[in-house]
Amino acid sequence: MKHNNQKTLRLAGFTFLIGIMTFFLISQSAQAALPGFGKQAPASFADLADEVKHSVVNISTTQVVKGRPLQPFIGPNDPFEGFFGDDFFQHFFGNMPQGEIKTHALGSGFVISKDGLILTNNHVIEKATEIKVKIESGKEYDAKVVGRDPKTDLGLIKVKPDSDFPKPIRLGDSDTIRVGDWVMAVGNPFGLGQTVTTGIISAKGRIIGAGPYDDFLQTDAAINPGNSGGPLYNMKGEVIGINTAIIAQGQNIGFAIPVNIAKELLPQLKSGKIIRGWLGVMIQDITPDLAKSFGLKKAKGVLVSDVTKDSPAEKAGLKRGDVISRFNGKDTKNAHMLSRIVATTQPNAHVTLDIIRGRKEQSIEVTIGTMPQKTQAQLPEKASGWGLTVQDITPDLAQQLGLNPGEKGVVISGVEPGSPSGEAGLRTGGVVKEVNRKEIHNLNDYNQAIEKAQQDKSLLFVIKRGGSTHFVVLKSVSKG
Repeated sequence: MKHNNQKTLRLAGFTFLIGIMTFFLISQSAQAALPGFGKQAPASFADLADEVKHSVVNISTTQVVKGRPLQPFIGPNDPFEGFFGDDFFQHFFGNMPQGEIKTHALGSGFVISKDGLILTNNHVIEKATEIKVKIESGKEYDAKVVGRDPKTDLGLIKVKPDSDFPKPIRLGDSDTIRVGDWVMAVGNPFGLGQTVTTGIISAKGRIIGAGPYDDFLQTDAAINPGNSGGPLYNMKGEVIGINTAIIAQGQNIGFAIPVNIAKELLPQLKSGKIIRGWLGVMIQDITPDLAKSFGLKKAKGVLVSDVTKDSPAEKAGLKRGDVISRFNGKDTKNAHMLSRIVATTQPNAHVTLDIIRGRKEQSIEVTIGTMPQKTQAQLPEKASGWGLTVQDITPDLAQQLGLNPGEKGVVISGVEPGSPSGEAGLRTGGVVKEVNRKEIHNLNDYNQAIEKAQQDKSLLFVIKRGGSTHFVVLKSVSKG
């Protein structure tokens, strides 16, 4: 009996040994088939943190706003907020002088040059009347704004460096980062001071409605208020992103601007002026139904829905209905991508557009123009009697108003009380779709329609608001 038990134990041991060897061989085979797969996370991030955290700074800003002496006691969530406006104070206290109120905000940034340049977010420094930069040792410096770009939310500030000032950070290549790669975020969340968090890249190319050139990296590294403007590092200690936004209702969903966008804009930020390229077309993505209608084999490229008068596109011969398939040899996957490529192209650059027109491919040479600086405009002086202010639809406005992507028209941004627009019941937030039966795509169309109708006694508008669209008649006011 004892002999049988020993035999059984030897057999079990042999079987266990065979199992271990088999597991090892399968594991080795799997790792050979999937290079890099199976590697664990670093045992510690301490060495990386020690290397990079010194160049991250805390930014505190002061903004001076004007307000009445008693109004600061009424907070933004006060139940009486709607009852105590300017009319209330003027009625009971007369025309009181406006006082100055200081507000403070916190953010992060990182050193990019020995001469004291610091990269951060535009929203951290926008409208600031005073900017203080604090380094890891606690030493503070006064900073001034060098350049800002609200459309990409990038900002550049500068301090006078001394011997204590930290060394610059290395900028990496955000195009090479992959979904699943480890990253480290460093910043100043909630004013607590320098904080390090880690995670991975969750997604690339995210569009979140923050601006017209969204192209965010998404990460699950913890990002909180105060982290804005801080760096997102790869495991080589290189900055691959600028931490910018979070989804408050989400868990570990943060967004960073790819550092390559910042590198492209740095020369212009240093000069203090952002100049973007302009083609002058209204474009949209191609759906399967549109592809079928235009005789395309695949729903690829970007459809030109309109061409702005006297624009580079019109001068080059682009037409409504053209499909742009490539920009300087690079495939145009969607309208958002094409907009970004054009914007980052230097004005006066000569580019080649590969297009499909009438099911035939051809190439067009275009000289890129300079993007007009008009985002909002009052009606022409001759037409100001209608009492209406409008502006082009931006991605931010479209999101706020719940409009469809690519919505055409202009948004009502101001209505003068007692004017024809006010009497007709027009309100801010409405979208003007037509004027006197002319379809309105943008501000140019709108101004042309108003100019043409300047002698008319009335205007026929088509207004979209919420989920409904309706006609509205504006009647001019007779002057005696």
